[in-house]
Amino acid sequence: MEKVLHLIDSGGLYGAEKMLLTLVSQQMAMGLSPMILSAGELDAGDKAIEVEARRLGLPVHPWRMRPGFNPSEALRILRWAQAEGYELLHSHGYKFNVLLGMWPAFMRRLPMVATLHGYVKAARYTRAWLYEALDRMILRRLNRIVVVSEAMRFDIPPGIARSSALTVIPNGLDTESLRETAKTPLPQALQVFIDNHHPILLGVGRLSREKGFERLVGALALLKARFPGIGLMLVGEGRERQALTDQIVTEGLQQQVMMPGYCDTVPALMAAADVLCMPSRTEGLPISLLEAMALELPVVASNVGEIGAVLGNDCGGYLVDATESASLANSIVDCLTDEQERGKRVAWARSRVERDFSGEAMCQRYMTVYEQAHR
Repeated sequence: MEKVLHLIDSGGLYGAEKMLLTLVSQQMAMGLSPMILSAGELDAGDKAIEVEARRLGLPVHPWRMRPGFNPSEALRILRWAQAEGYELLHSHGYKFNVLLGMWPAFMRRLPMVATLHGYVKAARYTRAWLYEALDRMILRRLNRIVVVSEAMRFDIPPGIARSSALTVIPNGLDTESLRETAKTPLPQALQVFIDNHHPILLGVGRLSREKGFERLVGALALLKARFPGIGLMLVGEGRERQALTDQIVTEGLQQQVMMPGYCDTVPALMAAADVLCMPSRTEGLPISLLEAMALELPVVASNVGEIGAVLGNDCGGYLVDATESASLANSIVDCLTDEQERGKRVAWARSRVERDFSGEAMCQRYMTVYEQAHR
């Protein structure tokens, strides 16, 4: 089996997108012919994953379509995939799980694998809640299901968690490429903010409730007295932007916080930052965690999902069990003030990610899943 079609409807370049780019790169190195089908609305310009794929020399096929539940367009994608000779469909989000998984196997004629990069329960009776309900039903019909951490078994519905079709494959990282990318010069506005603040706290991810960034803003308010020059960069976009902006104004932190939106220079920001802060309420195995470990950026994070296991509890970072702002602030102080201990944890983290979370190992495990899906 050589031709794999990866399907994603992406809004940025976050963990799922970065994992997919690494996987496709490794598959090409193995001699496969993968393709990324990147969906978007009819008036969407180039999407971040498309720009980055082209920069890396990876195959990507933009596909523009009417938003929402669109079975006729899904059928058109399916017929295109069959005509192009693809041998397996690999979905990276609930939208394509539903749109392509809804077709019976005799019509699809292609085995289908889905990777669940995270599983956040939406508010009841919303459109996302309806998609999640459909997703739960359709996942049981797919050939194989992959989750990115053991901890996700407790987040997904029990019937799926116990399924013999489910496999755990941790995300992988191309550390050599990452370190080269980290040398990229930053845009002037970001560099000016960094030059004018010290220490720099960094938060990376969608601006959504599950990321807990309001806790980080609260921690910053407590840290300001001890570190008058402190700065916080929140990199990402999402529905919580206005709420976070209002909180920043209320706390009087306008000069200490920069929210540049989506950035394609996160590795370079990590190289310039002092601490990566992850006050999440829920996580699978975030790529940003692995990136920070590889780049020797200290991590202060909630002990949720697979984070604690990856960091060896406190061997490779600073874990916060109670994620109130005060607890988060105390851990950040410990990280910033004990240079010797911080160095030990950073060295452990780098060794761990290089040993256990390589892109090559991830790719090999997916090849096994693909073979199982064909049986």
